[in-house]
Amino acid sequence: MKTDVGIFLRGMLMGAADVVPGVSGGTVALITGIYQTLLSSISRIDLEALRLLMSGDWRAAWARINGRFLVVLGSGIAISIISLAQGILWALEHYPLPLWSFFFGLIAASAWWLLRQLNQISVLMIVLLLCATLAAGSLVLWVPSSVEVQSWMFFGAGFVAICAMILPGVSGSLLLVLLGMYEPVLQALRQFDIGSVGLFCVGAGAGLMTFSRILNYLLTTHLSATLAVLTGFLWGSLVMVWPWRVATEPFVLVSPDRFAQLSGSPMILECLISCAVGLILVFLVQSRWGHDSAGS
Repeated sequence: MKTDVGIFLRGMLMGAADVVPGVSGGTVALITGIYQTLLSSISRIDLEALRLLMSGDWRAAWARINGRFLVVLGSGIAISIISLAQGILWALEHYPLPLWSFFFGLIAASAWWLLRQLNQISVLMIVLLLCATLAAGSLVLWVPSSVEVQSWMFFGAGFVAICAMILPGVSGSLLLVLLGMYEPVLQALRQFDIGSVGLFCVGAGAGLMTFSRILNYLLTTHLSATLAVLTGFLWGSLVMVWPWRVATEPFVLVSPDRFAQLSGSPMILECLISCAVGLILVFLVQSRWGHDSAGS
């Protein structure tokens, strides 16, 4: 029971993060110590699991895919997205600076923690880290496109978004914004549009089955290089959650002083407090769940 509660709470944190453009649920999975367990479990949903299921050996199939872990975690993610989406969007509209500052602190602490996990620092590691940092940071320069939404686009949006959602530092919600599908997907959730949400989920399932295997292989065979890339993604994603920005396409990052001249109060004290809360939360999470395990 204690184990299930811990997994469920991590799922809720992942779901909350996935709602916000610029923040990745994969980041939360990484810092709460379940990232490799998650990828390994998903990658085991394969032909062997299907064979066991079709032969009637449900218990073996369930054990193979770590079914209890996936169901409990997935329940937390789903409940969080449905229940917190409205609240987070409200905070983005009314208190964007403190909210972005909170996520900035959370990701900064996570990036620092992950950097310390690199056992060896070589020229290749540094190159990979810098390239990943530049790649993630450059997403802020992309211009969101206006598109006429078609039904099939929900499948494609689900496929692309889920790949980013399980990749630390790359936000699935941000990619939805860049694809012009962020608002349509949220509207479909709000209106309980079963058809559109169903297409999105099918696309997400297909993307998850494909991308999780690639990531799991890389973590198994090229751990140090993969960690260097993931660390770079986290550092680069700090650009996307910088609190003081001017709402243009693409948005422009500015200093607090410049923001005060252009848009009003920079709320520096509130932002510093929110950032500190994010930093402290990561250290508390690490002290409690700082290992890659489905337990505790």
